[in-house]
Amino acid sequence: MNQSQNPAAGQDWIAHWQRIARRIRVPLGFMTAALYLYELSRNAPQPAAMAWSLALVIPGLWLRGYAAGYVKKNRELTVTGPYAHTRNPLYLGSILIAGGFALALLSWPIALVLGFGFAIIYIPVIASEERFLRATFPEFDEYCRRVPRLIPRLTPARFSTEDGERGRFSWELYLKHREYNAGIGAALLYLSLLFLRPGLGAIIQKLK
Repeated sequence: MNQSQNPAAGQDWIAHWQRIARRIRVPLGFMTAALYLYELSRNAPQPAAMAWSLALVIPGLWLRGYAAGYVKKNRELTVTGPYAHTRNPLYLGSILIAGGFALALLSWPIALVLGFGFAIIYIPVIASEERFLRATFPEFDEYCRRVPRLIPRLTPARFSTEDGERGRFSWELYLKHREYNAGIGAALLYLSLLFLRPGLGAIIQKLK
């Protein structure tokens, strides 16, 4: 039976993709880490590339932190702050951070693996979240018509549901979502770029 004959079939790909994503997420993470170490052992990070990478990593961290201070997961449809520009600021921030570290290492293989990973994991996740939000919040369709899924609009969309409480950044929410872990992770990755390669080089020399 084709999709037009069975309306539910159009939704099945989301659940199917999510099952696949769950199975490959951990192996893909290990593969990316191994490739990262391999690329780091082959190519010394260039100071200029690391400096330019901050132009992606810092905005990515800021965007994730900014979004974490607004979103109230499963309790209300957040339409203020960064959510007035893009429906998925957290994922957009993650993409910027990942792109920044690929740039820092000047590694096309890392960039391709990260791009592939984001596509096969985040596409079904976003589709599933949108299905939940559409079923939970009647105003979600109007929100979708006015705010892009990923690439942000320049001016914020305004909604009649906006009020003072929903329109303010909350440090309590930021801490609740533990978004500071993204900054800690980014700092550790930069430290690995600076100090891990000499150790990898010494190990490789011993193995030769």
